Amino acid sequence: MRKKIWMERKGRSLECVRSVYTSKIISSDKDLVALVFYGTEQSKNPRNSFKHVYVYHDLDTPGAGRVQDVDGLRGEDGAKVAAKTMGSGKTNLGEALWCCSNLYSDIKLRLSHKRLMIFTCRDSPHEGDSERDRQARTKAGDLKETGVVIDLMHLMKPGGFDVSIFFCDVVSPPEDDAELGLQMEPCVKLEDLKKRVRAKEMKKRSIARLNLCLGEGMNVAVGVYITALQARKPNPIKLFKDNNEPVRTKTRLYHTQTGSLLLPSDTKRAQVYASKQIVMEKDEVDVIKKFSDPGLELIGFKPMERLKLHHHLRSPVFIYPEEEMVTGSACMFTALLKRCSERNVFALCKYTRIRNSPPRFLALVPQREELDEGQAQIAAPGFHGIFLPYADDIRTLDTPQLPTASDSQVDKMKEIVQKLRFKYRCDAFENPVLQKHFRNLEALALDLMAPEEIEDHTMPKIEMMDERLGSLAQEFKDLVYPADYNPEGKTANKRKPEKKPKVDISEDELRGHVQKNTLHKLTVPILKDACKQFGVKVTGTKKQELIDALTAQLAN
Repeated sequence: MRKKIWMERKGRSLECVRSVYTSKIISSDKDLVALVFYGTEQSKNPRNSFKHVYVYHDLDTPGAGRVQDVDGLRGEDGAKVAAKTMGSGKTNLGEALWCCSNLYSDIKLRLSHKRLMIFTCRDSPHEGDSERDRQARTKAGDLKETGVVIDLMHLMKPGGFDVSIFFCDVVSPPEDDAELGLQMEPCVKLEDLKKRVRAKEMKKRSIARLNLCLGEGMNVAVGVYITALQARKPNPIKLFKDNNEPVRTKTRLYHTQTGSLLLPSDTKRAQVYASKQIVMEKDEVDVIKKFSDPGLELIGFKPMERLKLHHHLRSPVFIYPEEEMVTGSACMFTALLKRCSERNVFALCKYTRIRNSPPRFLALVPQREELDEGQAQIAAPGFHGIFLPYADDIRTLDTPQLPTASDSQVDKMKEIVQKLRFKYRCDAFENPVLQKHFRNLEALALDLMAPEEIEDHTMPKIEMMDERLGSLAQEFKDLVYPADYNPEGKTANKRKPEKKPKVDISEDELRGHVQKNTLHKLTVPILKDACKQFGVKVTGTKKQELIDALTAQLAN
């Protein structure tokens, strides 16, 4: 029983490692990831200077080979491979942290952020050895001073996991107020562990750091964050056919008469206006494009009732204070947020993200901090920046006059809608096209026989809907449709395509086009009919191929 529980915990950790590898390959293939086991019998690390530490993967970009290596450690067969390769020995977390520190220092690249995740189900890894506890705490402090963020991904164990025994002194504090920090409760389910890992591995980056101008001489530093981003297929990369290296595109401008290379200073911009060509320098064009300096400028306040649903043009941004840029920004921002929330108003601002971007109007809707039962933050305090439309974006539509539903029909439909309601979660519906695309890539990279099957959650569950509705659907049909109406048996008459009149062209007209070199003015259908009419054999269907064949035939 004890072995089975250990196997389950090990399987969850390896499943999370595999999930991190695959997600990095798809979204952040330039990130460096390493996999280190501690408490092993065998030792494998740079210069083998740390005992009971096994570096399974060095710090490098993830690839298909690494995913296959992790798959080889899963299951009962994987446990045998791990026991034979690494074994189980004495635990010394301080040595493992020191080894990870060396992995970071051996990388010559400049790393934007460094994060270390500890997967364990033991709240006292050294079993009360105060010397090894002290060494681990000291090395963890050294790592945190160099900018390494240490997170704990602890699993449930019999008797509970008490982080106060040891790990509360090792794990890094929250990076900012929006970070969750150390989670006191251990993960029981695999999905909880994956969710916690995803929340930690993704670095929160602002798309812009700007000044929020509240008045003359009153600026508050804020960061602009994207709350939702549409997932798309990655752009295709052109490869050179000889070595499969990515092809880099370079643009050069040459003089049309001399063929000499043109420098940026040799070119000018021009715009035709009133039949005159107005020539401008690049600096003049940049000045024309500039509306205002980047930043947020407060215009005023409006009651929340003035903000309508159709004013939402795209996904909003989130505004959060940046205390590091301007001291006192957090205090002033909190006061503004609290006041707007109490008065139920939103702030109207002019938003310019970068220098040459046109300004947009934002409605800053306040959001107060929300905590769950465990005092963990589920909603950060800040403003949601909703992009407001211009006057030209809103059109007045002439709605057609349609029959109006009766009160009984409306009431019956309300009952149907009430029966089919469910609690919506955006993460419960994955894009089936994207999932299939990445499953195919995964199968190709890992040399699998067939891609993993996906379940399309966007398709309606007919049986469940019929069970919930019961007789309501038929009652609604009886109210709306006539007694003898059969919507399933009635088929609409298909409209027959209209045949276009055939255009005949004489041989003299064709010869005239050939002499004047104006065959390109004829359409492709006319050229095809001419080829059939005069028995001209063509090898393709492109317009130029038809023109060449007709020219060769009529020139003889």
